[in-house]
Amino acid sequence: MIVIERPNKDEWMNYTFRPGIKKQELDKLVGDVIVDVQLNGDKALERYTEKFDRIKLNRFKVEEEEFNKAVDLVSDDLKNAIALAKENIEKFHKSQIYTESKVETTEGVECWRKSVAIEKVGLYIPGGTAPLFSTILMLAIPAKLVGCKEIVICTPVTTTGEINPAILYTCHLLGIKNVFKVGGSQAIAAMACGTESIPSVYKIFGPGNQFVTKAKELVQQMGVAIDMPAGPSEVLIIADKTCNPSFVAADLLSQAEHGADSQVILLSDDSEVINEVNTELAKQLEELPRKELATQALKNSRAISLKSFDECIEFSNEYAPEHLIIASESASESVDKIVNAGSVFLGNYSCESAGDYASGTNHTLPTNSFARNYSGVSIDSFVKKITFQKLNKKGLENIGPAIEIMAEAEELYAHKNAVTLRLNEIRNV
Repeated sequence: MIVIERPNKDEWMNYTFRPGIKKQELDKLVGDVIVDVQLNGDKALERYTEKFDRIKLNRFKVEEEEFNKAVDLVSDDLKNAIALAKENIEKFHKSQIYTESKVETTEGVECWRKSVAIEKVGLYIPGGTAPLFSTILMLAIPAKLVGCKEIVICTPVTTTGEINPAILYTCHLLGIKNVFKVGGSQAIAAMACGTESIPSVYKIFGPGNQFVTKAKELVQQMGVAIDMPAGPSEVLIIADKTCNPSFVAADLLSQAEHGADSQVILLSDDSEVINEVNTELAKQLEELPRKELATQALKNSRAISLKSFDECIEFSNEYAPEHLIIASESASESVDKIVNAGSVFLGNYSCESAGDYASGTNHTLPTNSFARNYSGVSIDSFVKKITFQKLNKKGLENIGPAIEIMAEAEELYAHKNAVTLRLNEIRNV
């Protein structure tokens, strides 16, 4: 990692940028894919699957026998681990479900709000360099808890033209049958536009690389909602002298191994901590199966020495990380100071991997500084809120005159008349 010693605050913005393809180039590449899928449907998907995944497919939907085969291929240990994660994720997300009370804003005027499940949702499950079956738990569990009627999953195939058994097993466990062998920006296009094989949906969820993220942004302009801009993974770690440098290095590598376009940032008020972590990084990197990817990610990453722990928190809020780890024995003292982060991990034993898999929180989180204005996926992501109001005669008498005055001031006389007619009827004029 590049080490930067105590930059001035006016230099901080230089160190908050993320790696990526130039926006104009990315817009055109992904935009062309979306138009192609919109016009040519499955034929376009066949071409892109052959081009990007190097496999010929003419059938995309997963058949029942493929699910059954996957169930047999997944070990009992992994099944038990998935079951534990499923239980914790369900517990945490069930706690977010509540019924809002009706409110009488004025005598005779009753207002309330109801959560209604989005009927058709599409879930993108990364499966290229790593089969992220855990993302199915994170997305499908809240979707099922709120009652989404149709759940569509798209995920890329392996070089043999199959989907990883753990992904199919997790879909089977949750009772999801609409699973399709399509990845990349073309999968987002298919779920947005619909093809001969893949039904269109109303909202698309799921993380992915910068091509997937750009596709989500572009289909949003076509009227299909998305969860958030969730691109390449990132972590920022604030470590002080009470941290365990080997733990910190392991957490940095756990994000770096996601892909070459991932980014990890280390902040500390102690230069010796940075030196110790870098030493550990070199050791652990040599033992990592995904060493090449992690090495590429580390080239886009930085270790920054700052003047104080408070400055580290301030820099983190500016960076707005997807994952924030505070590797300190006094981590809990900083909770109220954190304002921009997707998910926060407090203390030396709260590894980011816990949130990725089994603590119960959701791991689909905003990246690329979008934690400044987006939340991670939750129960609320899968519902829309419908407001209701009910007025009786007394209620309209109470607020009607104010409505008439306001409507007339805005020169909207039909609005005023809708009230006036009713008030006249009530008063028998």
